[in-house]
Amino acid sequence: MTSRIEGQFFGQPLVTRGLVWRKWNGDAHGGSRPRADEKERGSDPRKNGVYARGMRRPLALALFLLALIAGACSSDTGDTADPVEEVADPVEHDGDESESDADAEPAVVPARFDVRVSAGQVTIMGATPGVDALLTNGADTYTGVVDELGNLLFRLVEPGPGYAVTTIDVPDEVSDEFTVPTLNDHPGIDFYAGQTLEEGLNYIEMRDGTLLSAMVRFPELAGDGPFPTVVEYSGYDPSSPIEEEPTIGIYRALGYATVGVNMRGSGCSGGAFDYFEPLQAIDGYDMIEVIAGQDWVQHNHVGMVGISYSGISQLYVAATQPPSLAAITPVSVIDDSYRSTIYPGGIYNNGFAKSWGDARQDSNDAYGEEWVAQRAEFGDEVCDANQLLRSQNRDLGGEATNQAFYDPAVADFLSPRTFVDQITVPTFVAGAWQDEQTGARFATMIDNFTGTDVLKVHLYNGAHADSLGPESLQRASEFMDVYVAETTPKISTFVRAAAPILYEQSFGVTGVIVPDDRFESYEEARSTIESEAMVTMFLEMGSTDFAPGAPQSRSQVTFESWPPPAAEMMTWSMGPGGELDERPAPETSVESFVVDVDRSQQLTKTGDGDDDPNEFDNLAWAPLDPGGALIYDTTALSDDYLLAGSGAVTLWISADESDADLQVTISEIRPDGQEMYVQSGWLRASHRQLVGPGDDPDMVHTHSEADATPLPTGELTEVLIDILPAGHVFRAGSRIRLTISSPGGDRNLWAFDVLPNDGTNVYVSLGSETDSTLALPLLPAPDDITDELPVCGAQRSQPCRPVVAWTNTEVE
Repeated sequence: MTSRIEGQFFGQPLVTRGLVWRKWNGDAHGGSRPRADEKERGSDPRKNGVYARGMRRPLALALFLLALIAGACSSDTGDTADPVEEVADPVEHDGDESESDADAEPAVVPARFDVRVSAGQVTIMGATPGVDALLTNGADTYTGVVDELGNLLFRLVEPGPGYAVTTIDVPDEVSDEFTVPTLNDHPGIDFYAGQTLEEGLNYIEMRDGTLLSAMVRFPELAGDGPFPTVVEYSGYDPSSPIEEEPTIGIYRALGYATVGVNMRGSGCSGGAFDYFEPLQAIDGYDMIEVIAGQDWVQHNHVGMVGISYSGISQLYVAATQPPSLAAITPVSVIDDSYRSTIYPGGIYNNGFAKSWGDARQDSNDAYGEEWVAQRAEFGDEVCDANQLLRSQNRDLGGEATNQAFYDPAVADFLSPRTFVDQITVPTFVAGAWQDEQTGARFATMIDNFTGTDVLKVHLYNGAHADSLGPESLQRASEFMDVYVAETTPKISTFVRAAAPILYEQSFGVTGVIVPDDRFESYEEARSTIESEAMVTMFLEMGSTDFAPGAPQSRSQVTFESWPPPAAEMMTWSMGPGGELDERPAPETSVESFVVDVDRSQQLTKTGDGDDDPNEFDNLAWAPLDPGGALIYDTTALSDDYLLAGSGAVTLWISADESDADLQVTISEIRPDGQEMYVQSGWLRASHRQLVGPGDDPDMVHTHSEADATPLPTGELTEVLIDILPAGHVFRAGSRIRLTISSPGGDRNLWAFDVLPNDGTNVYVSLGSETDSTLALPLLPAPDDITDELPVCGAQRSQPCRPVVAWTNTEVE
């Protein structure tokens, strides 16, 4: 069976761009589409399509469904009517009592719409626009309204038999019964072996019949194959035949065949789009098995590559354990969608998180990307037909604002930390402490990767794109060479010669050096990689003499586990006069800062482009307004210390209002009069409830709606704010600074939808009875650390600003 489909799409003629499309943002939308019964129908061309055609169902189940519907529509007074009598004769007879019952329109007819059944999901197409629809098996019931294109998608459906769909119309239409499969109901090997992919744009069939667009590219000047092969999978443009994603281009240059696959509901792929829904994970399982079975794939197994979106997707796919997946290299990823990026500390990130969702909403609209529109315009009928269900794309912005609290039923699946223990293949992870997009919380799930025997992690200061820097990229390519290509890792002379030019174009820096090849044989490479320490922390990226500002490190330190057992939590108490002391002050005192709502939208980015990596070299870190923060400093450090892990700030607070948004920031006050940014943390005070003893402690707060509690009026309340993990060397002679303020101003691209409490006060109590503290995991710095301070303006994503004198506001 070939994967190239012509003429028909799921038993319906392929639609054309003659349809009028508008921007879809919800479950019921405007537009127009012919009724299913008004179109010519054909047979289903997909031999494994799971399609329930609209044929007559058993009468008993039809009556049962009608009873459910009538019960749902009964009056508040409790009056009910026999559902059969109420709907048995909806046609008015105009007083003609002699008309026979045989002439009356039936109450229920076989469905004229189509039903597509997926794991945990049911889609109807070709139904009457605007009517209500009911999906039930008697035990579980789901309802919705058919959109104006005749589509409706039921998500998160409980698997099981005996389901049917009824549309409430005149007459009602009822589908055949069908079974909703589980995520683990994998097709047989023949389903995968029957699909053939060729160089160029292809369509891979999923187990529910959905077709995903896949762009196959062979390495240049590499002969006829077979080739070591890697896959990139996301909702961006990996299958675009016009432009390569960066990681795809890199691995082609390294001698790999690449396959870029668009998730369902994106690009030229079929289906409707959602944010990391379960179907995307098992789609990944299916695509891996199809790709690995091609005769041009070396060893009949593949690896996965990609940064950010296509890095996170690797975690989802690998957790389904496709038999033909050999290794993954997820870089610049998240551990938890809610806590990492969308609601840091329970505060909506209306900067990057909102803009990312808006961009995905627009680009995954029907024909939302230019290359998709071009494919459809110039005759790709499958791409054209695959736009049909975009009317059922999830409203990402609406979903984000509606999920203001952490609901495990929804959010756990959006949190890789809850399932990375199911990953069994060799895994290489890399990420930056100051990542301006996905943040640094990914490091808190490192110890959750318990299912794989080979886990290697790179950690460093820097920006989102720095995971493609020369040090991490070289190790990732070694990983692919060993576990996918099964060859001695080697970077070609051509790639080495081109790398400095490409890095200058990408990062705006010169002098980049690609590390030397390390191995003479495959056996040596595999043995060495598997015996090396699990975690490598790269220090002071950007401050090298040979390539200032480049994503390359001054030095490295390794750890066998994370967090490092040798790191000890050092605690300081906040005291009057802005001091951080080893002991709390004996007397209680109170200090305050004024809430500044405008600060919530203040960024450290420079320039206008969100995606220009050059802007991260010299971030603009604005000073604080007087009265808008509380600042506390340690005394000068006597030794060099390495920060390695997550910190915490405990505050005893009260506020003028019943809630407060808080930001805490760690920085280094250096002997040269500069303050260098290190890391931050956030909390909405009403979200202060900590997780229980049996929960993952790195989740810190429950963020549950049931646990949300206002601040009591006139009383002090203890709140704990976790500081994102970080790695930083504090030099002897420097001081560690803690700043407490309103959120904003310290991050690049992150802004915050804060409470409207501008000009009100937040109070912090100090002293032995209400001991507000800072705790950081520190260990002695490595011996090879240079005495030279990191270079302000060159250190990656750690901006500097001049140290200013500061006096906290005391409350009498």
